[in-house]
Amino acid sequence: MLNIQSVTVKFGGLTILRSLTLEVPQKSIVGLVGRNGAGKTTTLKSIMGLVPIASGQIMLEGQDLTSVAPVHRVRLGIGYMPEDRRLIGSLTVQENILLPAWVQGKKEDQDLLEPIYQLLPEVKSFASQRATQLSGGQQKLVALARSLLVARRVLLLDEPMEGVAFALSTRLAEAIQLFQEKEPGLSILVCESDLNRMQLLTKNIYTIERGEIVLEG
Repeated sequence: MLNIQSVTVKFGGLTILRSLTLEVPQKSIVGLVGRNGAGKTTTLKSIMGLVPIASGQIMLEGQDLTSVAPVHRVRLGIGYMPEDRRLIGSLTVQENILLPAWVQGKKEDQDLLEPIYQLLPEVKSFASQRATQLSGGQQKLVALARSLLVARRVLLLDEPMEGVAFALSTRLAEAIQLFQEKEPGLSILVCESDLNRMQLLTKNIYTIERGEIVLEG
């Protein structure tokens, strides 16, 4: 489904990713584990088109994404949960969840929301609140819900379980796995610093250090 081939990313003369290569097969959950600064977030941002790549290819079912604008990558069915959540505080929870649909020109539709609320009923309970009123754990749930709204082919999750209680980590992992079961063919790439939390989701894991894959499996 998703293939990253020899991708190099440079910022201001520094090489952040060094010929990074990994594969996320269809209907799989693949983990990318590494300490802070290893290149995990840059990997996901390069897939989303949020940082330019100096060389290499990012392929989605044989389609080269290199020249595809970020907004069009969303339209290809790629959902993205950033590490810092990126919620808009002045909007309600429901409005934040619907943002990817609005970007695609879709009108607010309860049919879009109901599957998400069924999967994450706790989010529905505070859907009318402003994002600024939520705890850190609640914001994680909302950011996950927003990414699920458009994820039909690929789901990218950046540190979804970082900084939350282990019980919530387990809940997040359960919701992610249930969502994949309902989406035939969905591929998931998850970045985490904590190997133990990653293993709640998958044992198919790449280890990244200094922008390079140093271990697979």
